[in-house]
Amino acid sequence: MPRPELTVRAFDSARISIELAELRAALRLSAGWSAEVLAETERAAAVPRLPEFDATDLDLFTLDPPGSRDLDQAVHLVRRGSGYRVHYAIADVAAFVSPGGAIDAGARRWTRTRYFPDTRLPLYPLRLSEGAAALFPGELRPALLWQLDLDPDGGVLLADLRRAMVRSRRRLDYESAQRRLDSGTADGQLELLAEVGRLRQAREEARGGVSLPVPEHRVEPVDGGYRLGHRAPRPVDGWNAQLSLLTGMAAAEIMLDAGIGLLRTLPDAPESGYARLRRVARALDVDWPAGTGYPRLIRSLDPGRATDAAFLRECTGLLRGGYHAFDAARGAQPPAAPGHAALAAPYAHCTAPLRRLADRYALEVCAAVTGGTDVPEWVREALPALPELMASGDRGARAVERACADLVVAELLRGREGEEFDGVVIEADECRPVDGLVQLREPAVVARCEGDELPLPLGEPVRVRLAKADPATRTVRFAPA
Repeated sequence: MPRPELTVRAFDSARISIELAELRAALRLSAGWSAEVLAETERAAAVPRLPEFDATDLDLFTLDPPGSRDLDQAVHLVRRGSGYRVHYAIADVAAFVSPGGAIDAGARRWTRTRYFPDTRLPLYPLRLSEGAAALFPGELRPALLWQLDLDPDGGVLLADLRRAMVRSRRRLDYESAQRRLDSGTADGQLELLAEVGRLRQAREEARGGVSLPVPEHRVEPVDGGYRLGHRAPRPVDGWNAQLSLLTGMAAAEIMLDAGIGLLRTLPDAPESGYARLRRVARALDVDWPAGTGYPRLIRSLDPGRATDAAFLRECTGLLRGGYHAFDAARGAQPPAAPGHAALAAPYAHCTAPLRRLADRYALEVCAAVTGGTDVPEWVREALPALPELMASGDRGARAVERACADLVVAELLRGREGEEFDGVVIEADECRPVDGLVQLREPAVVARCEGDELPLPLGEPVRVRLAKADPATRTVRFAPA
C-alpha cells in the first residue's frame, strides 16, 4: 500500500537492517547459492548456446526504472507503411540454463525474484541475471526476438519469434525518457513508443480492459532511518508496459492456436471485491459516482495523488489470478475461459524471464511453434507442475511485500500508541464482527481493528485508537476509540 513519503521516527538503520535479515530468516529466504550452482553458472556464462541469426543491426534500447540491472527486454520501433513494426528482444535464459541442471532446479524452487527494501534475492545468480544474460548496451547477447507488425490502429497483423544475436545500443530510464518526451527532445524511437503506446491503450479501452497505473511502493533509506513512499508511474511507463502486454497477448494466441502453452488467467472479480473497493474509496475520499464503471474510474484517477495512489494499490486485490498449463495432444485442454479479465483478452507472461520462471517456458513453446519445430520434451514434462509452482511463488512474493510494509508501518506508528485516527471499516470478520480491517485517512494505511463489544460498522466512518505498534513482530493493532 503506497503512502505519502513519511520519515519513520526514532528509527535507526542498523536496527531495521537486523529486522529485515530476521524477516528473511523467518521466511526461510537465503541469498546464498550452492557451490554446484555457482560452478554451473560460471560455465554457462562463459559458453552460452548462441543462435545463428544475426540481428545486431537493430537499434535496440532498454527502458527500465533507474538503477535496474536485470535488463531482460529491449525494443526497436519503426514505421512500416501506414503501420508499425515492433522488434521486442527478450533475454534468452535457455541459452544459459540447462534443463535438469543445478541452476534450473534452484529456479524451480525459487520461481521469481524477491524484493526487499535493502536488497533483492534474484531468481538466477547475479552472474547471469545482472550479467551475462542481461541486455546491457554494447554487449552481444542471445535473445528471443519478437517481430510484431501492427496496422495503423495498433492491431496485430503478424507475430513471429526467433532466436537471434542482438546488441542493445542504449539504456534509458523512465524519468529521463519522460523528460525528453515532455521537452520535445526525444528521438524518433521514443516518439514512436509514445505513438504506439497510445494506440494500444485505446484498443485496450475499446476491449473493456484496464491496466492499473499502480504506483511503485518504495521503502527508502534516509538519514537516521527509512521512509515509506511511492512513485507515481509516468505516461512513458504505461506506453512501455503496453509493448509488454502486446507481446504477452501475441504469445497467448500462438499457444492457444497450437494447443499447448502456459497462460496467465484472471477470472472476473466477484461483486464483493468491488463492494470492498467502494468502502476503500469512501475512506480515502476518492470520488466514485454511482453508475461509473470500474475501468472508467481507474482512468480518471491521478496516481500522483496520495489518496488515489493508496486506492490503486488496494485495487491490486482484484488481480489474484493464476496460471493454466495445457497440452491438448496429451489430454490437457486449454481453459474454457482463457481470458485475463483486466486485459479483456488471453494473455501470457513471457517478457521477464530473468525475474519469473514461467516466462522461460512460454517463450520456449512460442519459439518452437513459430519455428515449425516440436516443443522440447523438457518443456512438455514441466508444464503440468508450473501453475502450482508459480502460485506458491506468487504467495511468497506477496508475503515478502506485506511483511516489509508491515515492518515499516509499525516503525512509522511506534511511540504513537493511544493516539486517535479517522478511518472507515472496509472489512469485517464474519465469525467475529467486532474485528476487521480499517482504512485510515492519514496516514493512508490499512490495519486490523479489534474490539470487544459492538460489531464494527462495515463501510462506515470510525474513530480508532492505536493500541499496538511493534516492529519486532511487525504488528499494528487499533481499537475503537
